[in-house]
Amino acid sequence: MFSKLMRKTVSATTNSGKTLAHVSLSSLTVLVLLTSQTAAQSFFFSTGNPDGRIATGSRPGPGPGSGPNQETESADDFVLTAQTAITSASFTGLVPSGVSLGNVSEVRVEIYRVFPKDSDVGRTSGPPTFSTSQVPTRVNSPSDVEFFDRDTADGNLTFTTTLLASNFTALKNVDTGIHVMAGGDGPVTGQEVRFDVTFTNPFELPADHYFFVPQVLLSNPNNHFLWLSAPRPIVAPGTPFPAGFTDLQEWIRNADLDPDWLRVGTDIVGGTTFNATFSEAGIELPSCSGPASGGTWRNHGQYVSTVAKLVASFVQQGFITDDQADAIVSFAAESDCGAKK
Repeated sequence: MFSKLMRKTVSATTNSGKTLAHVSLSSLTVLVLLTSQTAAQSFFFSTGNPDGRIATGSRPGPGPGSGPNQETESADDFVLTAQTAITSASFTGLVPSGVSLGNVSEVRVEIYRVFPKDSDVGRTSGPPTFSTSQVPTRVNSPSDVEFFDRDTADGNLTFTTTLLASNFTALKNVDTGIHVMAGGDGPVTGQEVRFDVTFTNPFELPADHYFFVPQVLLSNPNNHFLWLSAPRPIVAPGTPFPAGFTDLQEWIRNADLDPDWLRVGTDIVGGTTFNATFSEAGIELPSCSGPASGGTWRNHGQYVSTVAKLVASFVQQGFITDDQADAIVSFAAESDCGAKK
């Protein structure tokens, strides 16, 4: 089972400091066999395949605060209807022709919540548009600042690349011309590449509406990765949004525009909207508020032990790694789920 967790015990405590439970993780196999019912299931979301309509810049800093190589973020949204550990993702874009796929120096994935969360609303005009001197609206945009991130530079993200086509053309691109009604640049051709990323420390996210932001830095900063668009509305093999949620369009910003964002379609290109090509996979976890069967957790220890048993079953199936399981259980142990207030 868990390579690390077999050698330790998770202790759950109340606010008063009393130990409520000790979960012997070396016995999780037995616990899983005894617990046939689970409150978790696998999670998967995809916007589908690239449609070739547009490609947008998305690369990490640090870098200059202005000029063609400044940090740029492209964002598209997804929804979680339950507490979820996102363990992996993929996204597809263009790498310039002639650039080796071995020349990727950094991959970063950021998660943003939807404005006005994590944002300074006071710097905007307020309702209904929440405009600023730089953008016509912040309604349905990503927030000012990120919620979480994972990065190869921090050692909590690994990736592989797959060349899908040596020549792929997008009808337009938005990379350095990030201005209202700039219209976008002309066609761009490059290598169509899928990035498959594994979050060795999974994103632990409560149910909410989010934006996914992948960034790729190439060894030569003058070469830019461009994220490819996907159909909007989503079509097969993409997965539809849950009932009651709206699929928001793609947004973009660079260091000059930060903390604001512009809509790629409505604000920059005009007359259209875009999604971007990405997918995510993970595990839906027990709710912090209580078991799926109803009621509330007896204590923090019950919540932690339930999470531990559930992730053990996914390790057995090969869906997640030992290290990812370690991280998920550790996150549960550090949370206050089930703690009496």
